[in-house]
Amino acid sequence: MNVTFRQLRLFLALAETGSVSAAAKAMHVTQPTASMQLKEVSLSVGLPLYEVVGKKIYLTDVGRELALTARAVAQTWDAFAQHVDAVKGLSRGKLRVAVVSTAKYFMPRLIGSFCKRHPEIDVSLEILNRDGVVHRLRENLDDLYIMSMPPADMDLGDEVFMPNPIVVIAPTADPLAKQKSVTMDELAQRRFILREKGSGTRMVADQFFKKMRFRPDVRLELGSNESVKASVAGGLGLGVVSQHALHGLQKEHGVTAIAVTGFPLPSAWHIVHPASKKLSPLAQAFKQHLIKDISRRQK
Repeated sequence: MNVTFRQLRLFLALAETGSVSAAAKAMHVTQPTASMQLKEVSLSVGLPLYEVVGKKIYLTDVGRELALTARAVAQTWDAFAQHVDAVKGLSRGKLRVAVVSTAKYFMPRLIGSFCKRHPEIDVSLEILNRDGVVHRLRENLDDLYIMSMPPADMDLGDEVFMPNPIVVIAPTADPLAKQKSVTMDELAQRRFILREKGSGTRMVADQFFKKMRFRPDVRLELGSNESVKASVAGGLGLGVVSQHALHGLQKEHGVTAIAVTGFPLPSAWHIVHPASKKLSPLAQAFKQHLIKDISRRQK
């Protein structure tokens, strides 16, 4: 097979955007040029790499394998380019980070302080629910991933860098908010608003409830901390969220963390990546930045 590196990048852009025109735009070529180059790649491989159904592109099995190969080649090349820049005394490149939605309360600040030290760096930040981040991790789409409950079925490089306490919240005017201690029995008659199943917060809460043989009366399951907080503030029930969703405070926007026995639940934020992945110099520098920054703030 005779495929150029630029053609591999173009095919990777096609796989990531799902569109020839978007891939052409990403690679700064015209659409006819992109179509011709992609056809040459298919002819060189000798098998169909994608098909168009209803104006939508679907990769074939071989196409998906080629996309994985192209991504690995591109990441290796980018790491080499960053290494050369480091030898020259330069600091530039692109860092890709995917984080679960609750991490949005602190990750932009940490990324901002990193970018101040390395102003030539471009950062791509994906904020998704846990399932979305795990999908990107399995596909090796980013340099690093931040989550509280890494998948147990993957061989990962995994480092804990910050606590993630899980708390019960109630409306600020709720009588429970004034109690110094609240037992689980006192919560038995209350309705609950929880994060969706599969979220890290929900997984930690469900494990605790199962251990305590407590069955929460779930009124709503919501896909964001903001929705949970708003519903709790509106009097629809009690919520279970990361304390980071309260910006690290006990009270916020009509809700307050209450002193339930057993809470806060212990949890932690993890920096993860596939164990076999060789981190780029930028990814290594950012990982160390996270660890040192949080360590300094906790002293």
